[in-house]
Amino acid sequence: MNKIYDSFRSQDQNREVRTEQEAHRLQIRTGILIGLFVCILAGFFCVLYQTQIVNGEQYRSNANVNITRSETVDSVRGEILDRYGRVLVTNSIGYQITLDTSLMGTSRNEILSQLLTLCQQSGLEWKADALPVSAEAPYTYTKTEELFWYTWTDEESGETEVYRTRLGRLAEKLDWAEDVTKSTPSAQELLQAMADSFQVELPESGAIDAHTRQLLGVLYEVALRTYEITYSEYIFAEDVDISFITKVKEHSLTGVVIDTVTSRQYNTTHAAHVLGNVGGIPQESLQEYLDKGYPMNAIVGRAGVESAFEDYLHGKSGVRQIETNESGKIVNVSWKTDKKTGETLEPSPGGNVVLTLDIGLQGVTEDLLAQFVQKLENPGKAAAVVVDMTGGVLAMASYPTYDPASYRESYNDLLNDPNRPLVNNATTGLFAPGSTFKMVTAIAALDSGVITPYSTVPCTGVYTYYPDVRPRCWIYSSTGGNHGVENVTDAIKDSCNIFFYDVGRRTGISTLVKYANLFGLGEYTGIELPESKGYVAGPDTSALFGQPWYDGQTMYASIGQENNQFTPLQLANYVATLVNGGNNYQVHLLKEVKSTDYSQVLHTFEPVLRHQIDIDPQDLSAVKQGLYNLSKTASMAQYFSRLPVEVGCKTGTAEVLNSSANAVFVCFAPYDNPQVALCLVAENGASGGNLASVAAGILEQYFSSGSSLSQATGENALLH
Repeated sequence: MNKIYDSFRSQDQNREVRTEQEAHRLQIRTGILIGLFVCILAGFFCVLYQTQIVNGEQYRSNANVNITRSETVDSVRGEILDRYGRVLVTNSIGYQITLDTSLMGTSRNEILSQLLTLCQQSGLEWKADALPVSAEAPYTYTKTEELFWYTWTDEESGETEVYRTRLGRLAEKLDWAEDVTKSTPSAQELLQAMADSFQVELPESGAIDAHTRQLLGVLYEVALRTYEITYSEYIFAEDVDISFITKVKEHSLTGVVIDTVTSRQYNTTHAAHVLGNVGGIPQESLQEYLDKGYPMNAIVGRAGVESAFEDYLHGKSGVRQIETNESGKIVNVSWKTDKKTGETLEPSPGGNVVLTLDIGLQGVTEDLLAQFVQKLENPGKAAAVVVDMTGGVLAMASYPTYDPASYRESYNDLLNDPNRPLVNNATTGLFAPGSTFKMVTAIAALDSGVITPYSTVPCTGVYTYYPDVRPRCWIYSSTGGNHGVENVTDAIKDSCNIFFYDVGRRTGISTLVKYANLFGLGEYTGIELPESKGYVAGPDTSALFGQPWYDGQTMYASIGQENNQFTPLQLANYVATLVNGGNNYQVHLLKEVKSTDYSQVLHTFEPVLRHQIDIDPQDLSAVKQGLYNLSKTASMAQYFSRLPVEVGCKTGTAEVLNSSANAVFVCFAPYDNPQVALCLVAENGASGGNLASVAAGILEQYFSSGSSLSQATGENALLH
């Protein structure tokens, strides 16, 4: 019994020992936790003391004063050069003023008023606002239609929709009008409502003077962007000189931002339709450009090669961080760093685009074409195109034209000019080819076996195959005579209509259409600029125009009449296709793209073969011989005999309803080894032969020793 008692007592003692040990360990752990907690509190206290007491004033100053913002910076566009390295388009450095009204606060109106006063004192012109209200009292609207709203009717459904203009949308948003489609304020009432809305303090008289009208115009432009009615950046003034910049800085105008910008500089007065122009991002394409990383205020190509080669010329935009103090003064600028890659997001310039164009040849072509047209009794539009044997454009002239350097200043005049100088007649103008189409008929007939080079057709002056239709040859209409018996070579030289009426009828319209398309007529050439497709006369084209087609019309189609309509570019490339043996290449302006420093070739255009006509050498020789023989006739030899090369040519006279005939002329040179093909077209030019002198002058420029092969100035490294 004692043993049992001792056993229980021993167990109790062990429990007491363990309890004491556990209590001791608990005290230790509690002490440690309390110690850690005290240390953490001490740490927090030290940090707070350091932040609020020691460095508090500095942090408070930075927090209250400095603001950091990021902005996308557009890259510098690459240069555009001709095939010999002559710089056609480059960049110049200038200054512009933009407005950041978010920094102006309640002083906005006062700051903008001071800025306008400085501009007036310095004679600096700022960008005119788009507010359609006169600049001086009595205030009236400067337009009568589509002022606050306009309608548009869908041609297919016939439904009419009402759309508000920018002014109309802003007027409703800012309560200048409740519903602009029902009631609109007068010009004076609008200005008064704007003054109230923008909290503009009026003169003591209470009347809106000229200065206040100017201020309201600027505020109107700002509001359009604030309410996202217009997305483009508001550039207040461009081409600002240093003296004015100094005055702005002296007055410490918060939110008036002066930026260094580059603008396009055109080193030539020629090739306006080829080079094109640049401008702000079109509203309808804004999202597309933003998705590519362009800043909203980016300058992009709007026409010509500036637009066609935008991806090469633009380069890569960058992102910079701008730190400003409470006065809007920039205290620090740095390029942003990509957090994932660690890359500094600096802008990189675009590549330099080298064109196939020869600017020396281009200038001569434009000048000679203009001289010819201006001598006509009734001048119209005209065009000239020179291409090489693989589709490269050496010169492309359109009349009337304009100076690319003054495009922006003269845009409104150009846009309203009834002669439409902004239209590129070389690529979009459609002209009847006249007799220059006869080589298509000849090759189609020869290649399909309808005739051989030795086949003959008697020219009787009047074609009598159809009893009720008796078309005449031109020689019969002018002299009452005929050409006698003609083979294909003679018929091309003499441009005998009777020969081609008969051969074209036997060949058939479907074959003529097929070969015209193989030569690239009635098809897009593939050039990088906007172009018209044209039409090849035939049943399908007549149906397209809602006209019937009769078999007898094949006769007229075979000599380039009926609905045959092509661009001068198509005609030039058709001749190149003919004389190079039947290889129809895509037309192109791009030669190559070089890196910013010209050290590398980033891309080279390789000729693209689109169609290949397997022309029998004997057939080709017969056709070319006719073109050569024409150049040796008295009327042509007077122009071409002075050239250092032999030439093949063809004239065309396209009759136009209620107008004098259009002149068409095509040629190629040298005869034995063709290098270039040329097409000239002039409205109201009467006869194609009248253009022979212009063609001779262009070829003389190309083949003369001191013209096309002249050394590039300043860019000799680009010569190959």
